[in-house]
Amino acid sequence: MKRTFTQIAIAPNAFKGTLTAAEAARCLERGLKKALPGASFVIVPMADGGEGTALAVVKATGGRWVRCSVADPLGRRIKAQFGLSGDGRMAIVEMASASGLILLRPQERNPLLTTTRGTGELVRAALDHHVTRLLIGIGGSATNDGGMGMARALGVRFLDARGRELPEGGGSLGRLARIDTSGLDPRLQKVTVEVACDVTNPLFGPRGAARVYGPQKGATPAMVKRLDAGLRRLAAIIRRDLGIDVARLPGAGAAGGLGAGLVAFLNGQMRPGVDIVMDAVDLTGKLAGCDLVITGEGCLDGQTVFGKAPAGVAKVAKQLGLPVIAICGSLGADAAKAAEAGIDACFSALEGPIPESELAQCAAGMLERCAEQVGRVLALGLASIAPP
Repeated sequence: MKRTFTQIAIAPNAFKGTLTAAEAARCLERGLKKALPGASFVIVPMADGGEGTALAVVKATGGRWVRCSVADPLGRRIKAQFGLSGDGRMAIVEMASASGLILLRPQERNPLLTTTRGTGELVRAALDHHVTRLLIGIGGSATNDGGMGMARALGVRFLDARGRELPEGGGSLGRLARIDTSGLDPRLQKVTVEVACDVTNPLFGPRGAARVYGPQKGATPAMVKRLDAGLRRLAAIIRRDLGIDVARLPGAGAAGGLGAGLVAFLNGQMRPGVDIVMDAVDLTGKLAGCDLVITGEGCLDGQTVFGKAPAGVAKVAKQLGLPVIAICGSLGADAAKAAEAGIDACFSALEGPIPESELAQCAAGMLERCAEQVGRVLALGLASIAPP
């Protein structure tokens, strides 16, 4: 252990449903300051491609938000937003803000009808700001349209055998006969598109978008079968008309096939979300010169090592030779596997059996108090190795 912790990096993920990554970071900072008053802190809110990705990048780059009117999953006009980096060259889009399941009441969920058009409208609005790079997070979708709505908002036409435009929604893909990309927004040729994708599901089949994720979006078994056939048809037409094979592409099934659509129509490159965020916020540069790294998330468990933000933070920290502590809301099954990701110790902030409905009110205080106790342990360790 080093003899001093003069500079500590705080780089947590969001505590889903209770605290944003930035809020969690401030709670951790307040608690640690009480026990380590001489330390300085580097705050780096993190994300792994899902909820909070845009917020993390906007804050880290000194960027801003842009609000615009878009279609929700059922075509109703709503206000959504995307982020612009501090230098104005990069836009960060979370598809869930326009096409997310959270925008629908349970009785409205129907992936035969829901569309990603609003996500395409966010992209189009970002192009109006002359960006050269697009980061698109594709978690939390309400859709199963293979990105058809997104691409249509950017000028692509999806035609049936009579040359008519298909209706919105994944339920019409089985009638797809031709894709016309001649009207695709030409500005996309000058933009690099990166897709934050943390699943490897193919577009269709037993592990495809419809069968794995369709039921949570409101699909019945009969609807799942129809949606899966539609995505299979979409892949065949994309291969014939565009010369791109998305059928076997890992991650093509993400967000109801939006992963496939972004690759096929926007030349998107799929990458683990945490890698995209780490690059965007310059995590390596932020951690350089620190003595210790504190990370965390709502629940740390065996899945954390598979592309979650704390694992990504730990990977960078270990490359710099830094110790890593995770302070989390709770510790789940196989939390000990966090050591495999380079997390040296992990702590739960949960102070007792608290009803889920009360967590939002209690989370900040519990996290701050836990951070203070971790800081006191660190202070004791430093005192025990201090020279006489």
